[in-house]
Parts: sequence; structure tokens; C-alpha cells
Amino acid sequence: MATRTLRIGMNGITGRMGYRQHLVRSILPIVEQGGVTLADGSKVQVEPILIGRRPDAVEEIAQRHGVEHWTTDLDGTIADPSVDIIFDASMTSLRAGTLTAAMKAGKHIFTEKPTAETLEEAIELARLRQETGVTAGVVHDKLYLPGLVKLRRLVDEGFFGRILSLRGEFGYWVFEGDIQAAQRPSWNYRKEDGGGMTTDMFCHWNYVLEGILGSVKSVVAKTVTHIPTRWDEKGEEYPATADDAAYGIFEIAGPNGEEIIAQINSSWAVRVYRDELVEFQVDGTHGSAVAGLRTCVAQQRGHTPKPVWNPDLPVTEPFRDQWMEVPANGELDNGFKLQWEEFIRDVVAGREHRYDLLSAARGVQLAEAGLESSAEGRRVELEPIAL
Repeated sequence: MATRTLRIGMNGITGRMGYRQHLVRSILPIVEQGGVTLADGSKVQVEPILIGRRPDAVEEIAQRHGVEHWTTDLDGTIADPSVDIIFDASMTSLRAGTLTAAMKAGKHIFTEKPTAETLEEAIELARLRQETGVTAGVVHDKLYLPGLVKLRRLVDEGFFGRILSLRGEFGYWVFEGDIQAAQRPSWNYRKEDGGGMTTDMFCHWNYVLEGILGSVKSVVAKTVTHIPTRWDEKGEEYPATADDAAYGIFEIAGPNGEEIIAQINSSWAVRVYRDELVEFQVDGTHGSAVAGLRTCVAQQRGHTPKPVWNPDLPVTEPFRDQWMEVPANGELDNGFKLQWEEFIRDVVAGREHRYDLLSAARGVQLAEAGLESSAEGRRVELEPIAL
């Protein structure tokens, strides 16, 4: 049986996410394993075309990994009839234009998020996908990670009883760049370039909350720029015009219609004192669970201890030891790669991807609502998006 090959133009491949997660940890391993296995047992192979604005950097990456095709011509790659898919991991401010051009050229698209700088643009992208009939996928990597896969399984099994709340902690210290180089690009801290914690992470939190618990109905948020001055990749000082922390409270419609309160703190100005860079705790009447990217521990109602508050005595209760690890019960590959494989199967089958541009638009909607809530000091309700 002949193996079909899909050619993928990968834009923004010199960036941290485009290079590390999508090229090195997803597409190249798919190539090395001989492609993606389809339902009928046949395989479809992929062929990456690396795209970037800096020819020296793109060529170096291509040579390092033995990738034959690379270019600085994004428009030409989009127009090339031999290219099947356009992937985008470039700057947020450029993304809507790239995705629009690709879909109008009949290309399937797979993209990082946010998909646009405004909700209006994000909805227009979803409408265009509907009009063109291409398959569109938006990175929802966290839902494929072992910790959240286990957490979702507990929800599906009714482990929690009536779900009450979710608490999330995300973030780490991003160095300012003056003495030690920053581990995130400088545009992340410039609002005019599409940067900002709320714009970046509320898109993630929307699909995490949807994927684990249910749809977000409202938000109260406070956004802050804790570090007002940073230094860029050239060592030059610049004002941070975007928020580097966001503190949000979300009202969720749960699996059985129950109201769930979620609180998520997101900060690039916090030092980590937790097991992973992001952790979520879900509490319910029958049990609780704490999930990171890889691990998940749970505590049932019958195994819940009965602490007594007494500030006059030292704590002797071994709280962490009272939780049990939730098993994976299966092999869980890299989340980015798993979604790429699912998306490729959808492209070959000519069907919609479950995490599409409409899901992405809801993420942009939540980010806009979070910024509005912070600016106006009020609770903002989210209306359903209709195409």
C-alpha cells in the first residue's frame, strides 16, 4: 500500500515553541516513525518545509536536523500547490493574516494561539474556515498531557461527586534580561506586538476549563505589569507595556449543569514552590485531585483526614502523603505530537478537527473579557459565539 505524503509549511520555526515543541518533538519524530497510522492500517508521511524571516537561522536549523526544504518566502509557500498544510507559530500580531491567506489558498491550517488579536478577527477566521471547508486545528496541547488526561478521566468517572471548584497556579520567574538573559522573547512584554499574560494564557485556560469541566460563563480578572522595565535580545532596555501577571476568577457550567468556581493565578513574576510549573486542584463533594502536566494525585472522601486548626502547635499531619497517584493506564506520548497526529488523520479523512478556530475564538473572547474586567473593575459575562 502506497504511503501518501503531506507537505507542511512550518512558519515561525526559529521561535521557542515552533522549534522545540512542533519541529523537534512532533514533526521530526513523526517522520522518523514512518508517518501517522490511519484507521485502515495505512500510513501518511509528512514532509516539513521550514519557514522563517532570518535565512541564516532557518538554514542552520534545516542542516542541523537534515530537513531538505527551507525558505524565507511565506507567501510563496502558501501559493505553492504542492503544499498541503500551513502551520503558524509566529508573532500573534501576524497570525490572522497568515491564516487568512492560507485558507483562501485552500490550505489546511494548524496553528498556535491566540489565533488573532481581537475577537472579531478570530470569529472571521472561523467563518472563513467554514466557507473554505479546509481542516483547521488550533494547539490545545495541555489537554493531551498525562496529568490532565488523568484529571479528565476522574471527571468522566464521576469521582468528584458534585464538583465545587478548581484552583490553578501557573508561572515562573522570567529574568528581566539585564544580568541574566530572559527565557521568553521580548515581544511577549510589549502590548503593541501582541504580548501580555492575559492574551497569551487566557486562551489556554479557556480550553483547559472547557476540556476538563465545562464552558466559561463569566470572568473577574486583575491584570498587572509587575516588572515595568526589561531588556531585549540585544541587551537594550525597553518599557514593558503588556501585563506580566493575571489573576482570574471564572464561573463554569459544569458537566451536570452545576456552577463551578475556578481561580487561576498566572504570573511571569513568581518563584516556583510547587511540583510543576502549572498545577490544577479540583475539589468535589466525594473527592479531590491535583494535576500537573504529567502527574495527578487524588484523595477520596473516605480517605480524607480531619485536620483541626491549632496555630499553637506545629503541624505534624503528613498532608502530601495522604494522596494517591492516579495511574496512566496506558502509554501517553508527547501532547504536541499526539495532537499533530490526530490533526493529520482529520486532514486525510476530510473532517473537522475537534479543537478548531471556533474553540480558539472562545479563547480570544475570554482574554478580551479578562482585560475588560480588569480595566473596568467588574464581572464580565461571556455570550455564546455564533457564526
